[in-house]
Formats: sequence, structure tokens, C-alpha cells
Amino acid sequence: MADSSPQTTKHHSPNKAEPKASLSSIFFPSRKASTFAYGIAFALAFTSFWVFNPSGYSFPFSFNTIFYSSQEVTNTPKIESLPHLGSNGSLNSEMGASQFSGKMGNQSSSQMGIDQSSKPMISWPQESNHTRNESSFSEGSSGENGYVALKSISNEGLLSGLKLMNGCDLFDGRWVKDDSYPLYDAGSCPFIDESFNCFLNSRPDNGYEKYRWQPKDCNLPRMNGRNMLGLLRGKRLVFVGDSLNRNMWESLVCLLRNSVDDKSRVFETSGRSEFRTAGACSFIFKDYNCSVEFVQSPFLVQESEVLTTNGSKKETLRLDMIQRSLDNYKSSDVLVFNTGHWWTHEKTSRGQGYYQEGDHVYDQLNVKEAYGKAIATWARWLDANINPEKTIVFFRGYSPNHFSGGRWNTGGQCHGRTEPIQYEAYKGKYPAKMRILDSVIREMKTQIFYLNITKMTDFRRDAHPSVYRKQNLTEEDRQLSLRSQDCSHWCLPGVPDTWNELLYAHLLRYTHQRRRP
Repeated sequence: MADSSPQTTKHHSPNKAEPKASLSSIFFPSRKASTFAYGIAFALAFTSFWVFNPSGYSFPFSFNTIFYSSQEVTNTPKIESLPHLGSNGSLNSEMGASQFSGKMGNQSSSQMGIDQSSKPMISWPQESNHTRNESSFSEGSSGENGYVALKSISNEGLLSGLKLMNGCDLFDGRWVKDDSYPLYDAGSCPFIDESFNCFLNSRPDNGYEKYRWQPKDCNLPRMNGRNMLGLLRGKRLVFVGDSLNRNMWESLVCLLRNSVDDKSRVFETSGRSEFRTAGACSFIFKDYNCSVEFVQSPFLVQESEVLTTNGSKKETLRLDMIQRSLDNYKSSDVLVFNTGHWWTHEKTSRGQGYYQEGDHVYDQLNVKEAYGKAIATWARWLDANINPEKTIVFFRGYSPNHFSGGRWNTGGQCHGRTEPIQYEAYKGKYPAKMRILDSVIREMKTQIFYLNITKMTDFRRDAHPSVYRKQNLTEEDRQLSLRSQDCSHWCLPGVPDTWNELLYAHLLRYTHQRRRP
């Protein structure tokens, strides 16, 4: 990046006229004395401005950038280097190093094989029932109170977060005890579904709430709800996926609500308080004119039906068609996708007469091949419909379960686990489906930020609801819960709060990189 500081030049007049006496020449007859005096005056004026106007909001936008190295204020490349399985079978992640190294943006689009001319021309309809500015996430937008999104988070808050994670792989680390957690009090958030609310369901221990994620070579910025709401002012953040993304969505709603003084100005648009069966939900943070939404889409592609030869209907999964409702969210400012758990169920695992492309229903199709086709459909939809200057796209990786002695429907258990798996004892493997995702994303035009939470989450066998899924259990319910435990989802407060801290860290970094001098 070129140096934007003003250059000093000397101008010589061909005919030197006798200089007129000035006020400065009367008091400061020598040039050195005059220069010194002007320097003192400028220093005093700057110091007065700094003392009486300390807020970053008061500075011109370009002035803020003098606090960042020119190397860091750059465009990001379109394709991230994603986590993959190394030759020794361990999980490697180049993404963290490239994402946070401050050395991005030196490659041209042509060097990365991206055809800029192929980007579709798209019109962006207004899709919500409350007013938003349609500018890009990187540029910010005006909210109800007239603030600009990127200036709603102070330079001090932005820079302190960046210093914590600069040049670091955030996904490589360990869980450490921290009594300052959880980030909101257990039982304080009314928007947690009963099945995730282990505190209200009388789980007797709470040690699982007292862990934070510690990357090896840096610190993960602690979630600051006010700062994140500042980033989201006038914006629309949408989680799209299965019930694990609903788990993460509820976590973020609670984290952000906890930072709002007037809780009555945070509400779900339909007034519902139970979200398990809802196809779509939206929370409004009125003071920030932003929404945090969830759309149920466990496969990302369309569930369908076909008629059999005897006239009955048969369920299928259209691997070549994105879920229809997702067109309503393509102009959102932040999209967080996931899909994974429903691909482990019996129907998808067997793959017999279930997967469909066009009019063809496969008699048999391997689940990995089917998953690859579905992810490719999702990728094509993003490349054709997402405006990369407006929308930032995340994919949250696979969240491992911890069933022992059986599967989710055959008596698998995790009850009684109160400590994470020790780092040295970890023997987990990177899921094959995530490697498929890796290969598809590498070929996309759209930039995808991959939240690779698989390994870090795999340690946390202690933080599932297990038998604590309902309140006021009868003895019959209690016996049933022992046979049918939840070792897939997560108690709240709990592990998904850390996923959202990672989301927050990425948004901080993205915001910083997209600023212009």
C-alpha cells in the first residue's frame, strides 16, 4: 500500500521579491525560532484536542487508519486456506495463520484464478419489515440513532481485540478453567429452549460453564456484546442450518441481550418463546435496528416428495435444489451456515431410494457422495446470489457428539461426565464430510469464513444436556431420559457461547481489514 502521508515539496519562484515583514518575523527574527514556535503551537493544539475529544468517533474516518500498519489495511482474498487432515492424521489449519497474520490482500484476482467478469448482476430487494440501509457490511449503515456501524465500536475496543489474536490460529488450543465465565448468568435468559436450559432442568453441577477456549499462541477476544451490536447496527445476521445452529443462535441472542440495558427492546417478532418447532425466527434489537435470525434448514437443500408406483408419496432429498426459503435471506449482511447431523440419521446413511436429482431418484447413493452434491449445490447458489461487497458468509464446522455405549436412538449415554477430555488424551479425527466441504469451498468465488470448531468442541463431553432436558420430571420421565440422552446439543450457557466468541473475533478482524485509509 502506498504511503498516504503528505509529501513535503519546495517551490522556487524565478523572481525572488523582497519579503514583506510579517508578525512572525517581528517576534521570531530567525527561521529556526519561527519553526520551533510553530511546532510548539501545533503540539499544544493536538494535545488539547486529544484530551477533550478522546473518542474515536470524533476523528475523520481516514484518520483512524494511522493506528494500523499499512500492511494490514488491505483487501482479503476470495478463498480461505481451510483446515485439512495432515499426512500424520492430525488436524492442520492454515486458515488461522492466513486469516490473522496481517499479510493478506497482496494477490490479485487473476493470480487466484477468479474471473471477476463472471460475477452475476443482481438486484437486491428489501426483504424485511423494518428499515435498513442496504450498504455493505464493510461500509456500515445508519441506524435509528444515526450512528455508523463501524464507528459504533471504538478504536480501542477493535484494536485491543485484534492485538489478542494477531497472527494466530484461533482453533488450535485447549480449554482452561476460568471463574469469570459464563458470559451471562445461568437462568437469566428467557429465550433458551427448555431442552438446552440445563440450569432450569436442575443439573446439579455447573463446572461446564466455567471454561474458556485458550488458543496456543494468542488469546481469543472475550465477547463484548455492546461492541458486537455496534458492528451489527442496521444489519441482518442470519443462522441457517439444523438444531445445532439454533443452539448457537439462542446463545448469541442471550449474549447480546445481556449487554442491553432495556431488555424490553429485545423481542422476537412473532412473540413466541419456544423455537424448537419454528421454521424461522427473528429477534430484533430495537436500539441498534438489527436482527439476529434463525432459519431451519438441516440439509441446506430441498426436502421433497415423489409419487411411487402405487400412488403413495415418498420423501426424497433434492441434492440439486437449494432449500426454497433461503432466497429470502440472500441479501442478509451476515450468514452463518451449517449442516451435518442429519446426514448421520438412518435414512441419509443408508441412502436407499432417498436422494434425488431432477426426476431421477437414486436406488442407492453413498452418503458422502450425496453430501458432496448437496454442498456443491449450496456453493453454486452462493456464487450466483450473494453480493460479496455486502454479505459476509460463515460456515460453522461439525459439532461432535459424545454418545457412549450406543447411538442417539440406541441407548447412547454421556450422563455423569463433568470434565472435558484431557488434551493429551484426544484421539479425534477430522470428519470426512468436513474434508468434502473443504474441497468444495476451495473452488468457490464467494469468500467463506470457516469456523472450524470440530476439534475444540470434541473435547467437551461434559457440556451436553444428557438427561437434563426437561423440568419437573416424573419418575417415568426420569427413567426414559436415562435411556434417551441428548449428547449432541449443548447446555446454555456453554460451548456455543465460545463459537460466538469466534464469530465475534472474525467480525472484528474482517471489519479491520475492510477499513479504507
